[in-house]
Amino acid sequence: MSQQLKLIKEYASNPKLWLVIGVGVVGIVVLAETRRRTQRGKAHKLDFGAFVERFELLPFPQPPPPAAKQSLSALTFAINDTFDVKGYVTGFGNPTWKSTHKAAEKTAVVVTALLKSGATCVGKTIVDEFSFGISGENKYYGTPTNPRRPSCKPGGSSCGSAVAVAAGLVDFAVGTDTTGCVRIPAAFCGIFGFRPSHGSVSTIGVLPNAQSLDTIGWFARDPSILHHVGHVLLPLSSVESKRSRQIIFADDLFQLSFIPSQKTIYIIGKAIENLSGFQAPKHLNLCQYIDSKVPSLRLHEQSTHQQNETSILKTLSLVMLALQGYEFKTNHEEWVKSLKFKLGRVVCDHVIAAINTTYDNIKALYKVRTEMRGAFQSLLKDDGILVIPTVADSQLKLNTKKGFSSEFHDRTFVLSSIASVSGCCQVTIPLGYHDDYCVSVSFVSFHGADKFLLDTVLDIYSTLQEQVGFGSYSLPLPDISSSMETSEFLKEKGNAAFKERQWSKALSCYTEAINLNGTNTTYYCNRAAAHLKLGRCEVSHICQLVLFQQAAEDCSKAIFLDNKVRKSACDSGYGKFIF
Repeated sequence: MSQQLKLIKEYASNPKLWLVIGVGVVGIVVLAETRRRTQRGKAHKLDFGAFVERFELLPFPQPPPPAAKQSLSALTFAINDTFDVKGYVTGFGNPTWKSTHKAAEKTAVVVTALLKSGATCVGKTIVDEFSFGISGENKYYGTPTNPRRPSCKPGGSSCGSAVAVAAGLVDFAVGTDTTGCVRIPAAFCGIFGFRPSHGSVSTIGVLPNAQSLDTIGWFARDPSILHHVGHVLLPLSSVESKRSRQIIFADDLFQLSFIPSQKTIYIIGKAIENLSGFQAPKHLNLCQYIDSKVPSLRLHEQSTHQQNETSILKTLSLVMLALQGYEFKTNHEEWVKSLKFKLGRVVCDHVIAAINTTYDNIKALYKVRTEMRGAFQSLLKDDGILVIPTVADSQLKLNTKKGFSSEFHDRTFVLSSIASVSGCCQVTIPLGYHDDYCVSVSFVSFHGADKFLLDTVLDIYSTLQEQVGFGSYSLPLPDISSSMETSEFLKEKGNAAFKERQWSKALSCYTEAINLNGTNTTYYCNRAAAHLKLGRCEVSHICQLVLFQQAAEDCSKAIFLDNKVRKSACDSGYGKFIF
């Protein structure tokens, strides 16, 4: 008998030996499973978790010269999981829906129009179940990673489309906006989002949530692409858009925002000062205006016993949600009741509430909608642009219950209900960052003024960017003569935070310093170091990747400004990753 067999025989009955072996085996199994899940997570998150299904729909053949080149030629886009594509099952964000429906026989009108204009569709993106929800979470398909703020939710319900654009995976993306489902994720992901006038873009081939509120919206990182998509999808107009524009600030709504209101008003006011065609801005208490112009809403307000200064808008949001519930019930009650299946925790409440509610006052709800349309037509006439915050609160943190709080929903829906109920067009415009959170503002124009609104964004955005560069949301109104001193103060403040291991605070300070003085290499180097420190604290691989990429961009910028930075960057340690 060999020596090895003798040892096995001698110790085979020792329980401690079997304990050690057991622990070792379990360790190997756990390690293997951890690696498997990590690899699966990496594979799933390569596209930031934005897509539920990948495919390619090539554009229609381009006409030969001398015909004009297709307006969206060479651009890629994605659609959310409510759009029909021939041969594919439209999932509506829920696997049970998908398993109980057949593949579409035709492709949605909107998708066909984009393909005819030269764009290539590369897949379907995640949507909140049944287009309910505003956080961007889906129980079955996961939460897409917000590229601008990986530790936060992307917003919903067209979350995947917003993330695909913000991450640069596509040039533009299409989604549905019922109660803010394009505008909210656009704000949270720091990109443009457009909700057109109700009924202006065909919804044929798109699963309905609530027809009197549903619109087909789109996302882009660049205002010119947003503009081009609009000119493909919107109806032709024989009347040229007027160049004269009247900016109207809804002062009372800016008091709801976590962003200092005077800063946003200042930036927009400065931007239009030297632009031709803009009249001197006006200021308005929107709640008082709606209260005086929509009498049916006052009756609802009395019945719900609202009492604070924004109560009229709170009541408006309740009308919006009631309309949504009634029409969703009309559309899908039979299917919901015919099956027993599990829904996401928030969506389940929405769907059950919609199906079980008795809508006795439905005519009164539609009357509010009609009066709102007339009130905003009167307010904005043919040249007015109402300026409001897109969202009242900053992005929601991942793995928190704040996304399900009634307060967050109330404050969000108060703002989104304005365009949803009136049918007006609205565009979300990114304005940089405040405390490292994305900042946006919304322009709202009258029903049918979609191209006028898109033209306005195209005309004003470069000037807005300049003003955002001069100013800082965390500082007093900018004094350009002292901007150099202020940026140095911010750098030192960031350094102090860095020493205290407060990486996010340091990152915010360095960003503010760069906004004031974008030619200082030290600011970029310091911010790169903060990005890396923050990245090392992240558990999520994709969050780490995003932060490391941002660090690389800052180092590249610093080297561009001063090539001597290359050696100091390598010596400091973070050059090992970047270079």
